[in-house]
Amino acid sequence: MQKHFILSALLLCFGSVAAQPLAKPFPFGPQPLTVLDARRFHWSADGNAQIQIENGEITQTDVRSGAKTVLVKKEQLTPAGASQAIHVQAFEFFPAAKKVLLYTNGRRVWRYATRGDYWLLDLTTGTLAKLGKSLPESSLMFAKLSPDGTKAAYVSKHNLYVEDLKSGAIRPLTTDGTDRLINGTFDWVYEEELDCRDGFRWSPDSKRIAFWTVDASKIRNFLMINNTDSTYSYTVPVEYPKAGEKPSPTFVKTVDVASGKITPIQIPGEPDNNLLPRMEWIPGSSDLLIQQLNRRQQESKLYIANAATGQANTIFTETDNAWVDVRSNWEDGDMTNWYWLAGGKEFLFMSEKSGWRHLYKINREGKESQLINEPFDIIKIYQVDEKGGFVYFSASPANATQQYLYRLRLDGKGKAERLTPAAYAGTNDYEVSPNGAFAHHRFSSANSPASQAFVTLPAHKAADGKTIAEVKKTKGKVEFFQVTTSEGVTMDGWMVKPVPFDSTKKYPIVFYVYGEPAATTVNDQFGVGNDFLFQGDMAGKGYIYVSLDNRGTPAPKGRAWRKAIYRSNGIVNAKDQALGTQEILKWPFVDKDRVAIWGWSGGGMSTLNALMQYPDIYQTGIAVAAISSLRLYDNIYEERYMGIPSETAADYLKGSPISHVKNLKGNLLYIHGTGDDNVHYQNAEVLINELVKAGKLFSLMIYPNRTHSISEGQGTFQHLGKTYTDYLLKNCPPGAK
Repeated sequence: MQKHFILSALLLCFGSVAAQPLAKPFPFGPQPLTVLDARRFHWSADGNAQIQIENGEITQTDVRSGAKTVLVKKEQLTPAGASQAIHVQAFEFFPAAKKVLLYTNGRRVWRYATRGDYWLLDLTTGTLAKLGKSLPESSLMFAKLSPDGTKAAYVSKHNLYVEDLKSGAIRPLTTDGTDRLINGTFDWVYEEELDCRDGFRWSPDSKRIAFWTVDASKIRNFLMINNTDSTYSYTVPVEYPKAGEKPSPTFVKTVDVASGKITPIQIPGEPDNNLLPRMEWIPGSSDLLIQQLNRRQQESKLYIANAATGQANTIFTETDNAWVDVRSNWEDGDMTNWYWLAGGKEFLFMSEKSGWRHLYKINREGKESQLINEPFDIIKIYQVDEKGGFVYFSASPANATQQYLYRLRLDGKGKAERLTPAAYAGTNDYEVSPNGAFAHHRFSSANSPASQAFVTLPAHKAADGKTIAEVKKTKGKVEFFQVTTSEGVTMDGWMVKPVPFDSTKKYPIVFYVYGEPAATTVNDQFGVGNDFLFQGDMAGKGYIYVSLDNRGTPAPKGRAWRKAIYRSNGIVNAKDQALGTQEILKWPFVDKDRVAIWGWSGGGMSTLNALMQYPDIYQTGIAVAAISSLRLYDNIYEERYMGIPSETAADYLKGSPISHVKNLKGNLLYIHGTGDDNVHYQNAEVLINELVKAGKLFSLMIYPNRTHSISEGQGTFQHLGKTYTDYLLKNCPPGAK
């Protein structure tokens, strides 16, 4: 639910750079296909060139000279006897082994295309061989070569396999995998809420593989129903643990590749009352570092485990009276959380314990030291250049809607140094080279289209020695502002005014809301301010379009801001939005009798709560794929922010829209897809029952078998846009008065 931040897809359409956590997941349109490298970006081994897929080939571009070299030609990507080259969707180079691992024919598992076919190209012999030939088509997941380059491992049908690259022999390392006993990957909720997908790791010496096993046998199926694809309806089961259900017992094991012997890691605690979100080999050793969260996600323990004996010892414990955030970077798919130093003797670790999202250094004995103590959040780590002595990261101390490149000394001496020039006011994203000498810089702002260039570091000059083009600006239509509520909460917002605009007249206002802990809407990047569901020119029609980020959203404003929503989801966000709206309604050009609010998923829930908890402020609401009861969403997400339902039942009830239906006064359009495997259509029917019971009239649009994105089927998205637009035009009439 809460991750489906619509602006991510909007920004994708406009070619903008997502800087805050905007990519989880796309509510409509393209789905991510990369599983080998979520960044879709590769540096050469020396850090001086970019390697990419281009016109069906793999090329290398020197960032200094611009010279381009074809590393892998189409002919090399054409299997023996085939007339066409394989369509490479992702790749990974192994320079020492002189091999390239290629991914193609991607298929979605849950939300991402994490299964497909893998091919291995030997650059020495030119041989192109398909891995897992005896296994079903497009069934391989997360294939990776052993560090010594002699074997490949992958998952197929919930079992882990190893393949000898010389002989082609394939051997299963697990044989008990089923839809409910999952080896080497994860179930729906681990993927959705912990970003866990790739579930195994080669040991540094290539002798063992560490892997997760998830026992989802006790998770009940949620049954969706398909009424349209056959004469008789049928159910579509989705394994889905609702809030209040215990987590699936999850284990870490190691397997000796030669003998096949499996050793379980003996992690203390009850497996169905804990989560295991992170596991990595310690470089140059036979030990693992494993993170365990308790079910409430308020305690995180780090264990070092011996792979051969399975013995695990606690080295570090962190607690938080709200929740411990396990994300290392606020973006989808990057959940490493550990950056190793000193040959595996110590690692970098992120924590909010200081009140800000700061960086710490921890050794194998658990002794920690804080590298930064400045009053701002680290947003994202780009690169750790141990040789040069710096860590590169993004932050924006003065403006939470923007993002800039900084670096910090690894020895903890000195202050963080901003490297992004002042001219790039907006959102800046980077891929920093391993040697810290160059970066691929991507920039946009609300009124500046996306641009990109290779730059030197730390000078931030053009890598090719030429002059970097000046920042292009469009005619500024998006205005940023701050509003302080009667409770003293200051929120960031953006606004798009009508065109033409007359300050002596009054205009209707439409609020776009998300409001959940998974994403922000107020980001200074190209594409914000566009209502992608509205068919036509919203500003030209005479609407003011606005968005606010309330407390609880993951803005870089410190721990207290983000965790104010603990046990108050549906309450704090609705109040902040409403009180912020009250201040905006004091503006002389805003018509307080024409106020609309809309949102999708978590934003749909925020819409319902705003409309029902503050009925005298909002006259019209459009809620798409919304949660109507917090008890109906998954356990890992809701229990993180709301606690365990048996202990906090009153909080769940208070934050749920169904508890406030009796207050509804305004116009409500509710939209949902019956095939939504994330926010189940059940939410719609539960809400409808309450609305009927309370005698409330409302409008309803249901899309059969459409998922959370409501995008499948010819004409669906266009119909959705027309439904939204017509309802808004009718119930919140446009134009100046």
